[in-house]
Amino acid sequence: MNSTLEKLLPYPFERLTTLKSGVLPNSELSPIAWSIGEPKHEPPKFVLDKIAENLSLISKYPMTKGLPELRKSISGWATKRFSLKANSLTAEQHIIPVNGTREALFAFAQAVIDTQSKPLVKPLVMMPNPFYQIYEGAAFLAGAEPHYLNCLATNNYLPDLDSITQDQWQRCQLFYICSPNNPSGAVFKKADYQKLIGLADQHDFIIASDECYSEIYPSDEQVPTGLLEVCSDIGRDNFKRCIVFHSLSKRSNLPGMRSGFVAGDAQIIETFLKYRTYHGCAMSLPTQVASIAAWSDELHVINNRKLYREKFTRVAQILKGVWELEQPEAGFNFWAKTPIDDELFTQKLFEAQHITVLPGSYLSREIEGMNPGKNYVRMALVAPLEECIEAAERIKTFFLTQL
Repeated sequence: MNSTLEKLLPYPFERLTTLKSGVLPNSELSPIAWSIGEPKHEPPKFVLDKIAENLSLISKYPMTKGLPELRKSISGWATKRFSLKANSLTAEQHIIPVNGTREALFAFAQAVIDTQSKPLVKPLVMMPNPFYQIYEGAAFLAGAEPHYLNCLATNNYLPDLDSITQDQWQRCQLFYICSPNNPSGAVFKKADYQKLIGLADQHDFIIASDECYSEIYPSDEQVPTGLLEVCSDIGRDNFKRCIVFHSLSKRSNLPGMRSGFVAGDAQIIETFLKYRTYHGCAMSLPTQVASIAAWSDELHVINNRKLYREKFTRVAQILKGVWELEQPEAGFNFWAKTPIDDELFTQKLFEAQHITVLPGSYLSREIEGMNPGKNYVRMALVAPLEECIEAAERIKTFFLTQL
């Protein structure tokens, strides 16, 4: 067996199951799960209809590159959403459909990390801390070393690029960013992206921007910026060293459909496509046809945002004066500081109110004596409005009677 597999730590939800295993929840209350970021809003019916109408296509092998019509729909959506120059993000050269961004984020590191050119120098993969655990596993299995950048309130929960040494920059081959961030909801600004692009040019590394939460935001006046958008603004129309990852899971409430895309630098996309052709991960044709419909419609996305906005507003109102929650810049998570240890808080809340949240320390690694997720919890407001309101009322009772 590949001995590198031994470096992979248990997934956060495995640890959560263990944490809860010896705790008996209040049996008089129904369970409410705010722990996993699985959207619960109704998926668009017209997308499901497309799957049903095209099931006969399951008898055909799909191409790894995907249908031209799918890539054109993605190009059209991304060009409009991120104000790209016409015909700069082409369906032929710059886009690959993927089976959800989770597998693509992992596979990308396997394709781009080079351990042969300088065999005595361990490549670094930079990532935020807390982080999506796929980044870490991808780095290990690509033969690289993860380098964790603590994201603290003092730095608006974003990586401090100035904390990275020249030696570390020289070893960096891949920089994962997550904007809007999971779990904090923090958003990279244009200046942040510009600075990172400049560093990528200086030190020759690739930027992989995970933008899966980009379509869930509280205000139309502050729409999250994307990496390709910044490239376009500064005249970098070849998107050199820049790759983005997008998904229908959060945007369109279709997590089980496993549909997303990777886009950017044409040379990198060409190499990644070669890797994926051998990897054997082509998207099924019924899913591709349904994805065309999803990327071509914006009304269901607007309605989806309205649902999240109402939930954030109502939950914050109920808990005002009891637990002050900071409204995230985007995404559907509250990243909330706990008055006691985050694991103990999670256990007590589960026991008293049958509500499951995720300890922030499970999403982080201890670096330089600090775990930046410690004494935080992530609460995913994915449940229906009525259930979120009930959860907030229970948490209010918890704070007033148990803490």
